[in-house]
Amino acid sequence: ALGWLAMKLTILYFASLREALGLDREVVEIPSQVKTVGDLRDWLRARGGVWESALAQGRSVRAAVAQRMAAPDTELTPDAEVAFFPPVTGG
Repeated sequence: ALGWLAMKLTILYFASLREALGLDREVVEIPSQVKTVGDLRDWLRARGGVWESALAQGRSVRAAVAQRMAAPDTELTPDAEVAFFPPVTGG
């Protein structure tokens, strides 16, 4: 098993999240204990500052992995593309 290796992910940020964080994408190496979308959000939030507020627990932020809607317990896979975005409003 390769469980001990750090995984690389591409993270995309959209709409108000992109504006708050000042970036639209980044490639990160996540520690092995970050296994799910929820873990990833917690890990990013731990950066503090705008990260903490933009991804705050009570904020509704949607996620997608490989362009499919993802739940907090969705498992991450190596080289996955993970997108975070606010809930879509309007028609």
